[in-house]
Amino acid sequence: MSDYSVKFTSRSSDIDELGHVNNAVWVEWIQTLATAHWNAVAPQDAIDRFIWVVIRHEIDYRGNVGIGETVIGRTWISESPQGARFWRNVSFTGTDEKVKVQAKTNWAIIDRAKGRPVRVPADLAARFLEN
Repeated sequence: MSDYSVKFTSRSSDIDELGHVNNAVWVEWIQTLATAHWNAVAPQDAIDRFIWVVIRHEIDYRGNVGIGETVIGRTWISESPQGARFWRNVSFTGTDEKVKVQAKTNWAIIDRAKGRPVRVPADLAARFLEN
């Protein structure tokens, strides 16, 4: 599987004083999307053994989304991991087919039992890389 999508619809609690989805909500949606992708693709033994933590977010805000509007969040991994880290691409597209938010986020894999980063296993990375 190379990419994964989830639909998000903004609620009144997502809206800031400017009348559109708050920046913090976009970060929450990025995490929700990434977690859903992980849970959909990773085998259960990997989900039980590893957890991911964010190292860095790079987010470009290209458009606004108001209350009750829907976007499709899409995520994919386009680069091989570097040790314990790998970059995740994210885009949120509105019903007008325009990209509202685009992001590149860096995540590190942690061994739950040891509480330490580990090298991303090649067989696990292969499940997420674009074909």
